[in-house]
Amino acid sequence: MFKKGIFLFFTLIMVFMLAACGSDSGDGDDTLILGFVPSTDSDKIADNIEPMVERLEEELDRDVEGRVMTNFSGLVEALGNDQVHIGFIPAFGYVQATDRYDQVEVFAKSIRDGESSYRAQYTVRADSGIESLEDLEGTIWAFADQGSTSAYLFPAAQLMDDYGVEDLESYFSNQIQTGSHDAALVTVLEGDADFATTFEDARTNIVEDYPEAMDELVQLDFTERIPNDTISANTNLLSEEEIAQIKEIFLGFNDDEEMINVMDEVYNWTGLDEATDEEYDIVRDVYKKFQDQFDE
Repeated sequence: MFKKGIFLFFTLIMVFMLAACGSDSGDGDDTLILGFVPSTDSDKIADNIEPMVERLEEELDRDVEGRVMTNFSGLVEALGNDQVHIGFIPAFGYVQATDRYDQVEVFAKSIRDGESSYRAQYTVRADSGIESLEDLEGTIWAFADQGSTSAYLFPAAQLMDDYGVEDLESYFSNQIQTGSHDAALVTVLEGDADFATTFEDARTNIVEDYPEAMDELVQLDFTERIPNDTISANTNLLSEEEIAQIKEIFLGFNDDEEMINVMDEVYNWTGLDEATDEEYDIVRDVYKKFQDQFDE
């Protein structure tokens, strides 16, 4: 009887252990986390991505959650710490992530108006008197984030390489990190900064709230072309089969007007295409200029 009791006891333990293991892969712990960076107001992004989240839940038959990070670095760290499965991460953030971590793998890139690359834009007030990049010395520079490819890194590299700027801190009278491209433009529009650097043409993002923006803010100049933003997977959290399935779903959005509208509202994306790591080597060259700054 004693032996039977022991056997029954361990049998029950095994049943509970197997049930617990089964619950680990349930809805509560199997949530697919999408990570976004705040190109516009974070709350607005969170609202706009909901239809995409719901569509992915339908297609994948699992819970999906969208998280808007505080900045570009936050998404890099979230991928590196295995807190995010899929990152909607700009080119520089992707390069930074792959330099630090082995588990970040690009599988798609954004398309904007038929283009797989874009330029950073310098924007000034129409009445500023600033006519060229040479006129920017001593002015106030507004940009979203130092980790942004278009807002800071490519413009900074251009000023250093083409105009001999050795010390960005002393070259400008002030630098304002605004948290988003929209806020950088509004800062210039309201006279609190002399110029802003954003993606081309970010003015369209604010014209609904600031209808005067297209007339009072003008394009001053542009950088060389930058590879578009990535959709990158965390290979520690997703298998090759899962990544392939998710990639197929995202590329299928090209034929889905509702999803195209969602991507356009969030990041001004008008489509998606396949992407490879080698396409971002031009960004790696810029990253090397600022690597010490971001590795501190």
